[in-house]
Amino acid sequence: MSTRLVTGAGRREHITPVLRQLHWLPVRQRIDFEIMVLVYKSFHRLAPPYLSNDCQLVTDVGRRHLRSADVHTCTVPRTLTRLGDRSFGVAGPRLWNSLPAELRQQDICLTEFRRLLKTFLFAETRRIVTSLF
Repeated sequence: MSTRLVTGAGRREHITPVLRQLHWLPVRQRIDFEIMVLVYKSFHRLAPPYLSNDCQLVTDVGRRHLRSADVHTCTVPRTLTRLGDRSFGVAGPRLWNSLPAELRQQDICLTEFRRLLKTFLFAETRRIVTSLF
């Protein structure tokens, strides 16, 4: 709706090319983007403690140093319901672990992370859309 208002696109026009032109993410990827930014902030002590407690690195949980310590993966708790899978404590770490290792590095600043993440999600959206046609 807002895309059509901003661009003046018609009601019957396909919205995907307009979104691509504006470099806007579809709703599902936008939600994933915001969740992953919250996970990033929780690792860098920029999020509230109740969110930071839900996201723990594998290295922080175990006592031994593992080879996966350099990859910065999160522990994903098990749930018994689909509703539990949609909670931040499960969806955030699962989405974080799906990112490429370059995006999960600790030394990336927030603005750089947001830029790289949006580019990654936009490229993935384009790949999905082109595979459909």
